[in-house]
Amino acid sequence: MTIVMSNADKVMRSAFISDESLRDTLKEVLGDLGLSAREFSHISGIPQSTLYKILSGHREPNITTLRQIVKTIRHMEGSEGNFIAIIAARPVLDKISEKKMKIGDKMMTLREYSATNIEEAIIAAIRAERDGASALVCAPIVSPTVEKLLTIPVATIIPRDSVVRAIEVAARKIE
Repeated sequence: MTIVMSNADKVMRSAFISDESLRDTLKEVLGDLGLSAREFSHISGIPQSTLYKILSGHREPNITTLRQIVKTIRHMEGSEGNFIAIIAARPVLDKISEKKMKIGDKMMTLREYSATNIEEAIIAAIRAERDGASALVCAPIVSPTVEKLLTIPVATIIPRDSVVRAIEVAARKIE
């Protein structure tokens, strides 16, 4: 089992290692989030000059600034319930290249939950809701059951092209 560390956790961990580690990690995280220092400053409420000084190594963040950085990253990652859980087999999840999607005027985080059978999918759905998911996306074989268990909205994956492609592959294997 691989443990994936959130960006907020990476920033916190790096702060305990060294100022250089924090600076490098924060730059990496801003890149992962697709934000410039200026945009992050605007979102976080941290003065732009303070953020630039931290990123350039001319200033160490105080504990209040570090808390605000981590709080903002957590909010953007969806750790505060602003994420959509996707339950699918690992090969399907690996096809998802975006970890964030702009839907209307909202930026939503996508969080993956791997499952290889119906039981694992049901358990993953319950775990996703407990983790704070705002909504859930899953396969049609499990969605009716999951909808009865959860209080969050459930959307069903309706494969169109992939079903046709799978039929074509099966037909070629018969030949």
